[in-house]
Amino acid sequence: AAWMIQMAQVASKFTLFTHHAKTFPNLITALRNSLLKIGMFNSENVAEVQVVQVINFDIHLVRGTDGTRYIERITECIPLEKEFTYNNNYRKVKNMDQKMDEFMDNAVEYFQHMTQTSNYTYRNIVEFVDGAYVFKNPISEANIKAMRENMSPEDVRTFDDFIDTAWR
Repeated sequence: AAWMIQMAQVASKFTLFTHHAKTFPNLITALRNSLLKIGMFNSENVAEVQVVQVINFDIHLVRGTDGTRYIERITECIPLEKEFTYNNNYRKVKNMDQKMDEFMDNAVEYFQHMTQTSNYTYRNIVEFVDGAYVFKNPISEANIKAMRENMSPEDVRTFDDFIDTAWR
């Protein structure tokens, strides 16, 4: 798992691997824990950030009761950006109570970010429902942009046509 994360960060345009996690959060947790176990990281948060930066999509296969294998779902991982938007308004006010209010607003912002419990969100793009594939949620703009950058102009047109019709 650690080798896969490292290769996905620097060595190729995409990385393909198999796993046995039953849910998407289980996949992220298992990969994060693998990084921690080998001592690559000592912070769960930092290890998880590294994992979610390289897992764009999870294609989850299952075996039906008749033995056939099929794609149960395609899930997109969406990293959550932690942007701190502190203000410097305390410098503009003269009244100590107003300065304290401005400081407290920054403190609240800081603690909201420090207590954010997840580094990602996820959503199913496609699901197998009642014997057919159903488009559930559109692909994020960030992943669409990254995908387009690796396509020929003809493939971009075909892809855009697909995007325009799949999630209507």
